[in-house]
Amino acid sequence: MTLGAIIRQRRERTGLTQDQLALLTGISKPYLSNIETGKIKNPPSDGILKEFERHLDFDRGELLRIAHFAKTPVDVRSEHELMTAQLQKLRGVVGRLLSDKPRTDQGQVDLAGLTERLGREGDGRRVTSGKMAPVINDVKTGYPLRFADLDYPDTVATEYVRCPDLHDENAFAVRVVGDEMEPKYHQGDIVVFSPATEPRDGDDCFVRFAGPGRTVFRRYRAKGKDEIRLEPLNGSYDANTHPRGEVSDIWPAVVRIERLRED
Repeated sequence: MTLGAIIRQRRERTGLTQDQLALLTGISKPYLSNIETGKIKNPPSDGILKEFERHLDFDRGELLRIAHFAKTPVDVRSEHELMTAQLQKLRGVVGRLLSDKPRTDQGQVDLAGLTERLGREGDGRRVTSGKMAPVINDVKTGYPLRFADLDYPDTVATEYVRCPDLHDENAFAVRVVGDEMEPKYHQGDIVVFSPATEPRDGDDCFVRFAGPGRTVFRRYRAKGKDEIRLEPLNGSYDANTHPRGEVSDIWPAVVRIERLRED
């Protein structure tokens, strides 16, 4: 959940309107609305966050920690999250072992046996951080028309999604636009694509056309060496066949994130 969503949720829980909270914190209602909807790129100042904490019954410093963490570079956050997960895992393993620790014949703790069991327990549960995939579009603006370089998302993306067990450094995500891929995909669903994964006939793919061209999300069908067929899943739309020379890249979908309910 974003910082803005956390503030909005707490404001609504405390029964304050945007007008009331804006007045209490000394900011304008439009600015508060932009904070809650995530339309501002940088978090509010520490002074404003402290006012939010005071009037919305947050613990002292709670919003400051969230905001400062959000400013941390993505690679540093990823490393921090992985280390935190590993530490939690280790604590759980040690707790289980100490609750039933092996003992020697003399009744002493068997350190050698404890170490051996710790190794077995530790190896049995793998912790992965996965890939932070940048979301490169918004449903309001459609798919990016000039998606020309895989370095593009990491330099300009303002939103990321974590994908466990996905380690393609060039993986990226898009929000589904329109209803062409229904009923499997709905507008607003987030789909992650892996350029490092070879597309197969029948895969749902993000397709980039050659030249300034355009990009689309369609089901890929191989039509021999010279042609490909791109099919919408919604029968109300037509499929199209293209010479392979018109298409520069075909990247298969590997993860789908579907919203199950609205707040």
